[in-house]
Amino acid sequence: MNKFLKEFKDRGYFYQCTSEADLSNLLDKEKIKAYIGFDCTAESLHVGSLLQIMCLRLLQKNGHRPIVLLGGGTTRIGDPSGKDKTRKILDENEIEKNIKNIQNILKKFLDSDDPKTSPIYVNNYTWLKDLNYISFLRDIGKHFTINRMLTFDSVKLRLEREQSLSYMEFNYMILQAYDFLELNKKENCVLQIGGSDQWGNIVNGVELIKRYSNNQTYGLTTPLITLATGAKMGKTENGAIWLDEKYLSAYDYWQFWRNVDDRDVIKFLKMFTDIDISEINALEEKNINELKILLANKATAMLHGEDAAQNSAQAAKEAFSGNSLGSNLPSVKIETKQLENNVNIIDLIILSKAENSKSEIRRLIKGKAIKINDAVVSDEKFIINQQLFSENYIKLSIGKKRHIKIELS
Repeated sequence: MNKFLKEFKDRGYFYQCTSEADLSNLLDKEKIKAYIGFDCTAESLHVGSLLQIMCLRLLQKNGHRPIVLLGGGTTRIGDPSGKDKTRKILDENEIEKNIKNIQNILKKFLDSDDPKTSPIYVNNYTWLKDLNYISFLRDIGKHFTINRMLTFDSVKLRLEREQSLSYMEFNYMILQAYDFLELNKKENCVLQIGGSDQWGNIVNGVELIKRYSNNQTYGLTTPLITLATGAKMGKTENGAIWLDEKYLSAYDYWQFWRNVDDRDVIKFLKMFTDIDISEINALEEKNINELKILLANKATAMLHGEDAAQNSAQAAKEAFSGNSLGSNLPSVKIETKQLENNVNIIDLIILSKAENSKSEIRRLIKGKAIKINDAVVSDEKFIINQQLFSENYIKLSIGKKRHIKIELS
């Protein structure tokens, strides 16, 4: 088996492939270009997109050149895959802002130094914005049958649940197939990689290229990742795990990996770090908490840099030591004058944005899960005064794993 495909499988990235033997032979003979598309519906990606990013890194590692397609055109429609209803349509300024920010995030993961493997960034709005509808129907639409399109999950599941599917969304799979055709023509791209929910769209692209130009191309999909708890990768009870530090601090990102379920640690070391597979297999007998710290350090360093990873590890150590306010903890500033209004513990937590539900905060207080400067707060009317602020800040702890430094400004 080809080296790239073998590691792709060993790391748990593999789900399905079109003409796998032929693709393996091609990869043995030459270096190729392969693409992955990213929606631009938000200003940041979250860890639910991280598996695709790791696939791009693996392509580079094996000497292939990744193409990053940023869906400036298709984002104007919205992918119906896995969705219960039509996505909110963004305006052009929002989409352009999202594209720029997402590209900056991807540049942290991908190497741009070697011209043979440096990523090619493309925006499909470049070729979609000037399409002539009649010409598109005549030249591209004729290769698709409604009968076949109705069998793909992105369409079939919505219809089975009797949820509306707009004609605009129905066209998404044709446009994604057309993206592959354009990249095949312009960049000689021969492989599309995507999540397993994209299988139908990817197969459409492979078949369209075959019918249109008789070129052989391939599709490769990754499994949809869930946590051992059954939760969706990228989502937690406290919100999405964003890759942009503006939305999630390096410390909180580190904590996400440090606190994964024991059952997920080895799997995630394979999927989300560059540690050699043989090394990871040799680590299986090590202390699980050491492995979690290794995972957190490697994953955080990849996104935020070595210094941020080490600072986060140190902050966590300080937070758990019980004798430090944690100089490296994520911080929130509140104004001194706010303390003059009899701010209680519930108000403080709301101000810190650590929780937004007063009933949930009361539940945590009853469960002795809230601490100020490592002292349990058992009264929901506990008043926060300036005397509590040592050196102008206090440490707020919520449960065993969440610690925030609150500073006066």
